[in-house]
Amino acid sequence: MEAVDAPDGGGALVVGVHIPGPGHTAGLVRGDTLIAFGGARLGSAADLARAVSAADPGTTVTLGVRHANGDHQQLSTVPGVVT
Repeated sequence: MEAVDAPDGGGALVVGVHIPGPGHTAGLVRGDTLIAFGGARLGSAADLARAVSAADPGTTVTLGVRHANGDHQQLSTVPGVVT
């Protein structure tokens, strides 16, 4: 998954989803904004990168997502090992 700072400063805007990958498996699509990762609020793409790198590979985490249409949803995913 690729993300940049959301224009409103409230999270990480998804600009690309790798297929296959944890983001795709969770149901993320381009245009979604991640606002929380594992219970921690995200203010930027850098916050997301730090949260992902601190997560234990193979452990399920909950994502707080704001979709492009404004709806909010909680999704779950299992981070993999970054290579």
